[in-house]
Amino acid sequence: MTTQTAPTTRRWWALAVIAAAQFMVIMDTSIIGIALPKMQAELGFSQENLTWVFNAYVVAFGGLLLLGGRLSDLLGARRVFAAGWLTLLVGSVIAGAAGNVATELIGRAVQGGGAALIAPSALTLLMMLFGSSPQELTKALAVYGAAAPAGGTAGVFLGGVITEYVSWPWVFYINIPIALLALVAVPALMPSAPARSGSVDLLGAATVTAGLAAAVYGIVRAPEAGWASGQTWGVLAIAAALLAGFVVIQSRRREPLMRLGIFRVPNLAAANIAQLLLGAAWVPMWFFLNLYLQQVLGYSAFPSGAALLPMTTLIMLGMIVFAPRAMQRFGAKPMIVTGLLVLGLGLGLMSLVRPTGNFWVDVLPASLVAAGGMSLAFIPSLGTAISAARPEEGGLASGIVNVSYQVGSAVGLAAMTAVAAAFGADHVTNINELTSGFSAAFAGAAVIALAGAGIAAVTMRNPVAEPVSETV
Repeated sequence: MTTQTAPTTRRWWALAVIAAAQFMVIMDTSIIGIALPKMQAELGFSQENLTWVFNAYVVAFGGLLLLGGRLSDLLGARRVFAAGWLTLLVGSVIAGAAGNVATELIGRAVQGGGAALIAPSALTLLMMLFGSSPQELTKALAVYGAAAPAGGTAGVFLGGVITEYVSWPWVFYINIPIALLALVAVPALMPSAPARSGSVDLLGAATVTAGLAAAVYGIVRAPEAGWASGQTWGVLAIAAALLAGFVVIQSRRREPLMRLGIFRVPNLAAANIAQLLLGAAWVPMWFFLNLYLQQVLGYSAFPSGAALLPMTTLIMLGMIVFAPRAMQRFGAKPMIVTGLLVLGLGLGLMSLVRPTGNFWVDVLPASLVAAGGMSLAFIPSLGTAISAARPEEGGLASGIVNVSYQVGSAVGLAAMTAVAAAFGADHVTNINELTSGFSAAFAGAAVIALAGAGIAAVTMRNPVAEPVSETV
């Protein structure tokens, strides 16, 4: 990956398109949250299988991200970026037009495949545009990072508006005009890079995707099949074998999908672990908080979306205004550790939700504390993960960090869904048991965040020669 100098105005317009990509990728995970109850009723999802509306997207996204990063390095980030937008557009049409469970999940998987092309190429383009100036790179990463909660907010809010006043298929159709505008803007704004010779490890991509899908499926189905059943352990054994096979394949390939030696780069592995555990804690919180607002507090779609606006507004302000300054003063490691601790505290407070609760007591304070923790930890861990690698492996590093977050999201949600079901969340007509299940999921997510803080404290290194603002 080479850093290119472009006119200042054009570079910042390009950043707007890159941020829009991050916005869309995250919006497509959050916009369906408010629509889930109506989708469940109209398409025939069971309570346990409802998470597959989320997981079909995340599994395809997480499983194909390494392939997207590799293609970005070989074919050029701009080409892969455009291809991702086109794929996302096609998946959105399929998901919106779906009339049954199978078609809906196919559409969501195609959307996830498009996102897997967009996300690593977007970060590669960002590094090409701003990598020559550490100060501008920090600002660009802050804007890019803030686009994630902005997408989450827009997804929740627009999902509520669309579900309440239009119909749930439009939570997917809304992607179409944005994708078309992005496809028009890409040739004019994005830097180009020549294609490089090399092979693509399709076997590795298929193996890691299948392994992730099997792991998530086994965990999600465990409450229904039984944790001690042969079916559960058989699926999980297949998942472990596939993921182990992926590692073996990577170790023997001359041009692997993921060069295993990259994890020996200082702080790269630690930063990716932090991103994985952030996803594993944050996404289950978002998912079950949506369900708590609607199924326990009785909020309809629009008020449920509006209820999450304060939390996401705080995240955006924290990432854009506070996080870059705090990184320059304190460095990445203290920010990551503190952020995960604060996130764990917020989730612990959220586990105190009550069947007879209300937004002002049970939701707002805990969600603001959790949002503060997320805003502290996300940018430092993201910046460390992508800047630690060699420039020519920028696409790979971008793919790995996105994989880490999305794998954490998928497995964390699957695990917390199992925890929630074990504590009564599958009894949708009993408010007390439903709340107990949601409370257990929040508590489990808190444990994940606190474990992440401990791991980061042990594994992260402080930079020796340069301040964080020079390396992020």
